[in-house]
Amino acid sequence: MRLLIATTNPDKLREIRHLLAHVPVDLVSLRDLPPFPEPEETGTTFQENARLKALYYNARTRADPPRGPRGSSAVGCEIGPFDYTVAEDSGLVVDALDGEPGVHSARFLRADASYPERFAEIYRRLAERPGRPRTARFVCALAVARDGRVAYETTGVIEGEIAAAPRGTAGFGYDPIFFYPPYGSTLAEVTEDAKLRVAHRGEAFRKLASWLKEGM
Repeated sequence: MRLLIATTNPDKLREIRHLLAHVPVDLVSLRDLPPFPEPEETGTTFQENARLKALYYNARTRADPPRGPRGSSAVGCEIGPFDYTVAEDSGLVVDALDGEPGVHSARFLRADASYPERFAEIYRRLAERPGRPRTARFVCALAVARDGRVAYETTGVIEGEIAAAPRGTAGFGYDPIFFYPPYGSTLAEVTEDAKLRVAHRGEAFRKLASWLKEGM
């Protein structure tokens, strides 16, 4: 079974490959294909954006296969065809900030902002609301498309809070400011295995793995 994982993020791909390592599938990412124009993420929820991306890339690889260096179709030859297109949309939801950065997590402040810049802005806004709780969660919505329709959807969530200050050098994205009380640490202070046992992406892709196995 061949899956197109609709992301170019190397950190996400590393986690996804780890989570699906025990499933007999061949994973191909957008990094393995000639570039596509990215869809505009117009959804107001993580699930809407995951569904939008899954359907978009599924349609593009069916109707307009990416071309190899000699003009030959990459899909149907060395890379494809794909049985399913898998897309996810994930981010950080902070209750005191009315859900921000939410679906805009990857573009918070601006598309090219560094994560230290984003952390500083989150802490600045939290300082303006000292009486509000620092509770937060990571959400990962996942959608699977096949033949122009959504074949499977699921969501993974991890509950925590915003740490007093960024801590840790492991992980990526907002992990250094996400404190997970059962571990007594941020997700950037633990190993990848420990993170994925409890994290949003781990939960969502374990559900996907079970669904794939059921269909085999």
